[in-house]
Amino acid sequence: MAKKTTSKFMQPMKISPELAEVVGDGPMPRTEVTKKLWAYIKKHKRQDPENLRNIVPDEKLAKVFGGKKAINMFEMTKKVSKHLS
Repeated sequence: MAKKTTSKFMQPMKISPELAEVVGDGPMPRTEVTKKLWAYIKKHKRQDPENLRNIVPDEKLAKVFGGKKAINMFEMTKKVSKHLS
């Protein structure tokens, strides 16, 4: 039987302390991190009502995104990657 390899997205990753404040302690796969991040964003109403693609960070998200200004959801993935190892 062939050995099943886990895709990169499903491999548990170490999570930075800043990101753990938002999504909880790791390790967890990227897919789970993304799911929990979106749950946090929706629960705390962090989406820009004018443009739902933009995230307006609160204090915890600002630590992850590296600033206080709103960021695009596509940019968000790049910023979150820096908090995974």
